Amino acid sequence: MKSFIQAFIFLALASSFATAFDPSPLQDFCVAIDEPKNAVFVNGKFCRDPKLVKAEDFYFSVKTPGNTNNPVNSNVTAVNVNQIPGLNTLGISAARIDFAPYGQNPPHTHPRATEILVVLEGTLLVGFVTSDPNHTLISKVLNKGDVFVFPIGLIHFQFNIGKTNAVAFSGLSSQNPGLITIANAVFGSNPPINPDFLAKAFQLDVNMVKDLQKKF
Repeated sequence: MKSFIQAFIFLALASSFATAFDPSPLQDFCVAIDEPKNAVFVNGKFCRDPKLVKAEDFYFSVKTPGNTNNPVNSNVTAVNVNQIPGLNTLGISAARIDFAPYGQNPPHTHPRATEILVVLEGTLLVGFVTSDPNHTLISKVLNKGDVFVFPIGLIHFQFNIGKTNAVAFSGLSSQNPGLITIANAVFGSNPPINPDFLAKAFQLDVNMVKDLQKKF
């Protein structure tokens, strides 16, 4: 519990030096409509009457480890505006990430946020890849107490290279940072992307692409 408190304090101090408001879109798109009464949400979420606000609107617990019994052996417990309604308009969110031994948080991006990660337990290999044309891998092994930053929009990953469980906590510069897991998006889209196109794009045999699509 002490390590979680220290992580929260660190992330709070880090966020105090940044602009704590989202200046950009808070969802993938926002298609305009002529009739406001048919609107589902604004750029963010509608606001509750301040007189009806309660403490629970600003609270969520991450003390329980996530279930890592899955194909990637990790679990991300999101703490964004969907879990804490009080984050609406504040421009920050967080996540707890649990890793089984050799578990990984696969390559992914957050289209609307920079991420700062604090390792609470274990040893993680982390990194991100720069954009075209260089595709430079920036990578480092992190131990308990180490901190690493993933710039907004860049593909990044975390991998538990230790023989024991690992736990990390991340802060993100958006109330709704978004998540695009690369393999899931490319091979698991609905409807599927044409496998002939993907085969050429990834320089793979088309049957291999079809097999990958079945897995996602």
